[in-house]
This record gives sequence, C-alpha cells and structure tokens, in this order.
Amino acid sequence: MDRVVAVLTGLPPVLVLALVLVLPALESSTLLGLVVPGETAILIGGLVAHTGELPLWAVVVAGTAGACLGDQVGYALGRRYGPRALAHAPGLLRRHADIERARRLVARRGAWAVVVGRWVAVLRALVPLVAGAGGMLWPSFLWANLAGGLVWATAVALLGYLGTASYHYLERELGIGEWVLLAVIAGGVALHVWRRRVRRSRADR
Repeated sequence: MDRVVAVLTGLPPVLVLALVLVLPALESSTLLGLVVPGETAILIGGLVAHTGELPLWAVVVAGTAGACLGDQVGYALGRRYGPRALAHAPGLLRRHADIERARRLVARRGAWAVVVGRWVAVLRALVPLVAGAGGMLWPSFLWANLAGGLVWATAVALLGYLGTASYHYLERELGIGEWVLLAVIAGGVALHVWRRRVRRSRADR
C-alpha cells in the first residue's frame, strides 16, 4: 500500500485532478465507463488528498463536474441519435453493455434512475444515453444529474480519503500487513460480483 501511495503522490497534483475530472466525463460521453469505471480516478484523488497534496474539496468538485459534464453529453447523444449511438460503438464496449437493464431502470424510476444508476458502472455509462433517447425532459435529467453526481463524487472521494487513513491507522496500531488488506479487497470484490449476479438473475426471472 505504501508503494502505491508513493507512486500516486509522486504524480503532479494538477495531473491527478485532471484525471479526476476527465475520466468520469468520458464514462457516458464515450461509453468508456463500460470498461473503465470513473470512480477509480476519484478514489485516487481521495487517496492523494489524504497526503495533503490536494484539498479534498477540489477532488469532490472536479469529480462532480466531470460526472455531470459526461452525463450531459451522453444525454445529448441519446436525444440526437437514440439507440444508434450505442450501435456504432466499438464491439468491446457493446459486449459490456446492458442496454435493456438501463431501459427498464429508466422506465420504472424516471429521473431517479439517473441518481440510482450512478452507483453501477455499466448503468452509469448507459442511463444518460437511454434517458435522452427515451425523451426524458432535460430539466428533470439535469437536477437528477447534478444531485447524483455530487453525492457520488463526495462519497467516492471520502472512501479513498478515509480508506487510506484507516489503513495507516490499523497498520500502525494493530500491525496488519499488506496481505490482509489485499484479502479484504478481494473479499469485497467477490461479494460485489456475487450480489450483481443475484440481482441480474432476479431481474431476468
């Protein structure tokens, strides 16, 4: 963990902040989020903020701005091109898409789908496109986009910030090793994958 922190904190803070802005913006505007979740950059930003190289509020602002900007572009593409926007995406991106799941979410939840969908990488990339193609009114999309982006960016940045702080505290006070941290991360990832599969199987039924 210390080696990872050292590498990331060695990057120029301006570059880290640029990644926090750009990667979430690319998620739904280019469908990059189907393969590279944007929260990765915000987590890194929170980690770097914990070292004092960046203010945490700047990470939150950049993450929120990037998320909202990308979603606005995705919405505009959906309004203009509809499903064709996804049809012309590279094959690698289409294979990761779950467009029907995004359509069902938007049909059931309306503008709230924009808020809820932000917490799942695939839906985060697709919901703005589906909302635009489905004719969701722009004012409704806008408020949901702003609210969802702010809450999401704040939570993810805090997770990176506090996660680093908790690791260093436990390492200092309890003497845990990096292998314990890796085991915890692996367990969390496995649980997340299992829960997604359960939800998907229930939705299919």
